[in-house]
Amino acid sequence: MKKNKDLAELSLNELYVVKKKSKTILTVIGIFTIIACGVLVFLATKTKNYALLAITCGIFFPLLPIMARLGQIEKEIKKRNGE
Repeated sequence: MKKNKDLAELSLNELYVVKKKSKTILTVIGIFTIIACGVLVFLATKTKNYALLAITCGIFFPLLPIMARLGQIEKEIKKRNGE
């Protein structure tokens, strides 16, 4: 099994590759999340089951770790570029 390297151990080119992969994953999951939220809001209003709105609020939490990791990658790239 491939072991994840620490960001400090990666080269600058590898950091750019990881950043691109993370952005792609975040975009795809974000699009599906927005679609799911729209469907849940529609179902909540159609069936008058407003408990589905609570699920809609919590559906964005899986995106937080990906966004945090992307922020760490961007900080490491800036640190190496001297910005």
